[in-house]
Amino acid sequence: MRRIAVIPARSGSKGLKDKNIKEMAGKPLMAYTIEAARLSGVFDEVMVSTDSEKYAEIARKYGAHVPFLRSEATSGDKASTWDTVREVIGNYKNLGEEFDVVAVLQPTSPLRTADDIKGGMELFDKNNASAVIGVCELEHSINICNTLGANNSMNGFFDSNVSGRRQDAGKYYRINGALYIQKVDALMNKENLYGEGSYAYVMDKKASIDVDDEMDFKMAEVLM
Repeated sequence: MRRIAVIPARSGSKGLKDKNIKEMAGKPLMAYTIEAARLSGVFDEVMVSTDSEKYAEIARKYGAHVPFLRSEATSGDKASTWDTVREVIGNYKNLGEEFDVVAVLQPTSPLRTADDIKGGMELFDKNNASAVIGVCELEHSINICNTLGANNSMNGFFDSNVSGRRQDAGKYYRINGALYIQKVDALMNKENLYGEGSYAYVMDKKASIDVDDEMDFKMAEVLM
């Protein structure tokens, strides 16, 4: 099976300006994902999907392929990642290259390692999965979370049967955004990513840090 890693790196960012190329510990943010993908050794192609020639030049410097830029339709902040990836697969097909498996590796997860990627792909192969998604354990129990009432009232915040003690709660997980692996056929047919044949690859909290704003960026840089 032929496998491609797609690293979506649109230029600009509302939360943190040009975060995908912002220098972290001596390298642009997306360089860490490019290097991890290449080091994993599980891909026939590692490419960066971007709307910027400047971003493309940086991506190529760190070993990724950028054979084309995004179209106008997938360059805006309202375009979904999955529409972008479908465009990538279609453009490669037009160039005479087809793939069976696609992994989406967000550049905002710089602490995700090559071993994480290999582990996710091994799980995919072992289960003949349609999809594998990276998750991590919730930092806090869902039992101590709720919405607030009018004027931030906490009346009824806890059900009377909920103690709120973390040790009394079961484990809950969240999607960490660091790893998505899917069969290309399922992607192009828009099948449910979280349906039958979908499996969770559990990652630790460090690898699951997602850089969205300045505080996230500083935390990731310190840990790195």
